Formats: sequence, structure tokens, C-alpha cells
Amino acid sequence: MASIAPFVTVLSSTALRLVAYVFLRWIPGHHAPPLVILFACLYAISFLAVRRSRRTRPAAAAPRSPSSSNGRLIDTLAKEADNVIQKGLRGSVGSNDLTPVQDAKQWPGWALLWGLPHPTSIWWTIATVGINAILCLCVVDVVYRAPLMYSSQELSFARVGHVSDTSASLLIREPNNGQLPVFVSYRSLPGTGNKPVVDPWKAVGKSYWLSNETDYTFTVDIFSLQPNSRYEYAVSNNRSGHFTTAPRQGCVAPDTDKITFLTSSCIKPRFPYNPLSHPLSMPGFRHLAQWLPKLKASFMLFLGDFIYVDVPRRLGSDPETYRREYRQVYSSPDWPLVSKDVPWIHVLDDHEIANDWDGNTTAPYPAAADPWRLYHTSVNPPAVTPDASYFQFTHGPASFFLMDTRRYRSPSQPLSANSTEKSMLGSKQLSHLLSFLSRHEPEGVKWKFVISSIPFTRNWRFGSTDTWANYLHERQIILEAMWSVSPGTGIVILSGDRHEFAATAFPPPEDSKWPVSATVHEFSTSPLSMFYLPFRTYEEREGEGEPCLKYVPDGNSKFGAVEVMSGKGEQGVMRFRLFVDGDEVWDHVLTTGPMVVGGGRERDAVWG
Repeated sequence: MASIAPFVTVLSSTALRLVAYVFLRWIPGHHAPPLVILFACLYAISFLAVRRSRRTRPAAAAPRSPSSSNGRLIDTLAKEADNVIQKGLRGSVGSNDLTPVQDAKQWPGWALLWGLPHPTSIWWTIATVGINAILCLCVVDVVYRAPLMYSSQELSFARVGHVSDTSASLLIREPNNGQLPVFVSYRSLPGTGNKPVVDPWKAVGKSYWLSNETDYTFTVDIFSLQPNSRYEYAVSNNRSGHFTTAPRQGCVAPDTDKITFLTSSCIKPRFPYNPLSHPLSMPGFRHLAQWLPKLKASFMLFLGDFIYVDVPRRLGSDPETYRREYRQVYSSPDWPLVSKDVPWIHVLDDHEIANDWDGNTTAPYPAAADPWRLYHTSVNPPAVTPDASYFQFTHGPASFFLMDTRRYRSPSQPLSANSTEKSMLGSKQLSHLLSFLSRHEPEGVKWKFVISSIPFTRNWRFGSTDTWANYLHERQIILEAMWSVSPGTGIVILSGDRHEFAATAFPPPEDSKWPVSATVHEFSTSPLSMFYLPFRTYEEREGEGEPCLKYVPDGNSKFGAVEVMSGKGEQGVMRFRLFVDGDEVWDHVLTTGPMVVGGGRERDAVWG
């Protein structure tokens, strides 16, 4: 039975290398680390058995009688495997005149390829073992290095959250008691309100005591600001930054004809894996940073999976585990590149809680909601109601409704997708969303953006039970409300989650009361810095009425730039620009339907 060892060595070495490669460069799934450990153990045992058998192999083996038919079968298979491997080691490519030892010396690559010990060279043996050992260490590095060595307890930073036309929200973290009390000041910069000089500093907030109860964070809200104005803020712990207030509702800044904002989701430090990179580095942030000076974005709409608490492995379900994940992102050496002049606004998705979360507020939601509230919702736009985790705001010519698709949803199973008892949003949130869609916007606001952490289309066929494809009854209610919005207003859905990009249209049914100009569009963009799926999961199917405009699955870094043009004309215009791995690869322009009251065909005749 000892002769089966070469066969096990080859299989375990190959499996170890394949799983480790996929884990490090393709998908950092939680199944991979245990598999790598299992294959490493099998490899070590079988490798030592091969070495031992070669050292003790007699000149001529004595015949023996197998004790059973199973034993004879296994021995036969093992001998055949050993013969194949030995032929490989001898380099069976036209070297029949060489002895086995000479062949092994000429083709040492076979030992490296199959993970077998070299028959004559200890150095080639060390090399082949070293390859597998290094891969195991890399997997361990990914799983444990950042949590154990970069808990980021010392993180001190400040960032800008939601900025309206008259206010701004700041988040500050300072764990060093020697910096207390912490004072915050701000001032307007030249050009604000036609002022030629810098205004003096104004004190706006302070904190005399910070504790672990809030993870040493506090927020400051600045009010009574001027629209379209540039401000600078400074914190007494040597943190500072800038922000620009939004234009008045329905308007854009005087020196431009549009507003621009960004959208994406899904980030995980140091992926794809590079052993030379900082454990908290974000390659996607660097791609985004190179475009920020050109795009001049007003804010980033980040659509969930800001952390991956369960990838590659969950190391806890307590508040501190979740807090550490948030601190690590804000401690990334690449974070300042994308946050210095860009406010970030957030929605919640599953990996901030647990994969495919549909458990409402049961554990571990309370632990997950703790840092989500401290680091994100505390400086998000105003919640629709005080106890809600969904938000609403208007920025220039666009209004926004940020849905929470996790906290209020019904379980994905066992009810069918078309069940009338199944809800993604819950009754209150659905009611608020329908009110948002039906309300009349201020003059100049031509676009309504509905923000979903998960795709609205059912064209994604993989993992669809977690998306709106599994909540079709409520989705249809929302679609009909979108098709029924006031003439001249466009509806756009922005989503993420899938680690791919797709643009999808939702035209009204043929011969319905709604015009073609009421078509709703979705742009689903992710990841900003994470893996993309190596297989295709998006498929448009005939008869479902959800045509694909564009599908871009590949790329570890994707983000969209949405440009909303001034709403002074009769029709609204917006442009979506897609960036993949630092390059602009696609854009698409939408216009609103005409401001004509009447039936579907009357409005379509004007729209063209």
C-alpha cells in the first residue's frame, strides 16, 4: 500500500496549489483555508512516505500475496500511477537513451510541477516543498495578518459625510486621551459668496470625553452655510479637509452645467493578493483616485459591502469584530486618496452583517449595526423617520431615496418570489418610497434616483434568491409607481453587489397605459476593489421584458460616474460613465420624457 504515496502526493500538491491560487487571486471564499490545510497535511504525509520508500527500496522486491481483491486493485492502480509519475520524471519526450537518474537530472521541472521529491537533488526537493509551503503561508497571511496585527485601535481620522446646500456633517475619531478635548472649526475659502479673502475660523463643535462606547468617535454638524461654496475644516488633533456645499435644489453651480457623483460597492483590502502590498491596501481606491481630479465629483454613493466580516473567514460576531473591520478600511493607506475632497454616503448590504442576510434584527444584526451607526449613518443624509435606516435627500437637479434592503425584508425562503406576503422593504419603507416617487419635485429637479444595495433586475441568475428577483410582487408595485411618475421626470435605479456591471432597461408592458418614455433604467456597478466572477451570471431572457443595454463582467475595480445636467430645459439629461480597472470603457446618455399630460401614445409622439 506504500506505493500509493506518489499518487496521493501529486493529487494533494495539485489540489493545494489550485485552491490556493483561486483563493489568492480569484475568489477569497471561506471554504478555501480549511481545504488548503487539509491538502497540506495529506501532502506532507504522502511526501514523507515517498522519501522513505525511495531510501529503503530493496534491489528486488519479494513477491507477496494480497489479502483481498480490493488490496490487489489498489496496489495495481498505485503501481500504474507510480509508473506514470516515474516516466514523467524521466522526461518521456524523446530521451529513451538516458538512465532514470540522468533523465531526472535533465528534467527537474517534473519534481516542481508534481510536488514530488527529486530522486537525486535535495535542492530541487526543497524547492518543490517550498512552493507549497509558501502558498500555505500566503493563505494564512490573508486570513490572520490584518485582524491580528492591524486592529487599528490607534486610528485617528476625520471624514465628511452628507453635504447639503446649507449644512455638512463630519465624523471624527480620536482614541488618544492626550488629544482631548477635541475642537472643530471651519471657515469659508476665497470665492465663497463672492468674498475675495479667507474668513476667520469659527468654532463649531467640541468633545471633552471620548470612550469605547462610541469607539472614540463623535459627529459634528455645521449649519447656516452658503450653497455652491467651498469650506475648510480643522480638528485640534491635526486633522483637516475641505468640502463644497451643494447647489440649491433644482440648480447647478454657476461655473458648470451639471453635477457629478460616483457610485460603486464592495471593497476588501489587498485583493487580488500581493504579498508585497500593505495588508490594508485597496487597489481599487488607487484607480478611483486617478480620476477624481478630472471628474470633480460632489459625493460618492457607496452601495454596501464596505466591509466583508465573513470573508475570507468570520473571526467573531461581537461588536468589536465589526468595529475592527470598519477601522481597517479607514486605516488603509489608500483611503485618504479617495476621501480628501469627496464626501461618502452609504447604504447597508449583507456582508456588513452576514452573507445573504434576511434575518431582520436578530443576531448578529445588533452587533453589526453598532459600527454601521457610529461610522456611517451618523453622517448620512437625514433618515426618512427618526428610527429608520433608509434615507432621502435632494442635490441640485436630482433627488435620492436610499433603500435599506436588509433590515426589513421577509426571509427569502420558503415563500415564492410572487407571494403577496413577501416584502423586501417592509410596509413602512415601501410606503415612504411610493410617496417619494409620486411627489412633485421642485422646479429644475428632473431625476429621481432610487438606490438599492442589490440588483433590481432578475437577469442575474446566480444567487438570485437574495435579489429583487425573489421579491417580484413588491417589485412590480414599485415598477408601476416608477412608470407613473410625473411627466418630464426620469427614474434611475443604482445598485451594486454582483461584482459585475450591467445596465438594464425596464420598459412598460406593450399596450399598457404607460408610455415607452416612462422606461426605467438600472445601472448596477461593483466591485470597487474586490474579485469579479470568472463565470457569467447575467442573462437576458425573451419574454421577461428587461433588455440589457450593457454587460461588463470582468474587472476587479469598477465604478460609475453619473452626470446630471442642469434641469432648466424642458427635458432632463443625464450621462452614466463606466470605469473598469482605471479605464473609461462605456457611457450612456438618458433623457426624460416630455412634460406632456395625457395618454401613453400622446407622450410617446412628443418624445419620439
